Amino acid sequence: MERSLLAAVSGIAANQDFVDTIGSNIANVDTVGYESEDPVFANLLAEQISGASAPAGLAVNGGINPVAVGSGVRLAAVLHSTQQGSMEQTNQSSDVAISGSGYLVAIQGANQVYTRDGQLTLDANGNLVTAEGGLIQGWQATSTGAINNTNPITAIRIPTGEVMLASATTNITMGGNLPAWAGTGAAPTQTTTIDAYDSLGNVVPVTFTMTGVTGTANEWTMTATTPNASGGTTQLFTTPATITFDPTTGQISTITGGGGVTGAPGTGFKVSVNAMPVSPPYYFPASDTWTVDFPPSNAVGNVTQFANQNTFSALNQDGNAAGVLQTYSIGSDGTVTGSFSNGRSMSVGQLALATFANPGGLQELGNNAYGTSSNSGQALIGAPLTGGRGSLVGGSLEMSNVNLANQLTDLIIAQTDYQANTKVVTTTATDLQSIINMP
Repeated sequence: MERSLLAAVSGIAANQDFVDTIGSNIANVDTVGYESEDPVFANLLAEQISGASAPAGLAVNGGINPVAVGSGVRLAAVLHSTQQGSMEQTNQSSDVAISGSGYLVAIQGANQVYTRDGQLTLDANGNLVTAEGGLIQGWQATSTGAINNTNPITAIRIPTGEVMLASATTNITMGGNLPAWAGTGAAPTQTTTIDAYDSLGNVVPVTFTMTGVTGTANEWTMTATTPNASGGTTQLFTTPATITFDPTTGQISTITGGGGVTGAPGTGFKVSVNAMPVSPPYYFPASDTWTVDFPPSNAVGNVTQFANQNTFSALNQDGNAAGVLQTYSIGSDGTVTGSFSNGRSMSVGQLALATFANPGGLQELGNNAYGTSSNSGQALIGAPLTGGRGSLVGGSLEMSNVNLANQLTDLIIAQTDYQANTKVVTTTATDLQSIINMP
């Protein structure tokens, strides 16, 4: 009877662990990034009553199976559910949810920890941090927005109010359609103006004029002017560039003149200017020479010549005025893109994700953080969307993956099991008492 008593006690202890696990899951049903826990039970070593014996022969005796009586149950493991939690949109720039595998990497004190809790904020220094002040790790962009995610990870800093330096224009890209020109009648003219920038961020209005060549079908000349300090204009092309279109495709076939032309229809053309805008009122680096870019044939937005359409324009340019970081967003690949007051966007950093050979082997540290253990494997850190790592969803949070209905069902099962084990204890005690009371 002692055996049944000990087995029942182990069952009571195991079911208490079951209830404790359920209670923790239910308590964390609204915890961001919480992974539900599932207990795993194993039987205790059975008490051997008799061993097995082999058959002695057909005419003598058959084999006998071993006889053993179980000793109870124990908690063998607690598994973490890796099922994806539901996404909740928050529209907070600093919030981020992980869709798929991976953990955010943070430095907490002197330790590197891992979490799926993407409820992040910025501290007084502009560092992206967890609720516990852990510094979120990744790769910081250079002043020009370049990111090298082969470098060691470091704390991500998003200093709202940081200034984007002014940058001088070097390229202007053209696009749109010029109306088909047959070479007869009044020569058509189309103008477009775009704001370029000098090295101090001063706006340099550049006006391009496209004029049909009289007497020559499908041919246009291009000039460009900028204002100067005397109130007049400066011509950027000593010799206008001549653009010829293929009448059968409407695509550019050749460009000549200007300050020199490179390229071909399949790769696009670059037309250099002869003279830069005069200084003052503008200031450019000594090595700065503008090129006017015409995208490749059949590329989206390239310059064409088709009938009854007049949409030719200067589409965009590099260079910018100085600007202040105002807002930011986190992309699916972890890139943090800043929006500046000058209308420009630039990468300011990229968040890293870590994966593990055995994420179930991670050690719980509390506060939604995990640490490596001898059975988790080392952290494999890289950019989101690479190496089997998941993607990030900016402005959202991954909620707990606890299924409340399942937990309440398990709670009923655990309570029934607990009561059954206490019934074994009561029955055993009654039997012992009967033995004691025997005359």
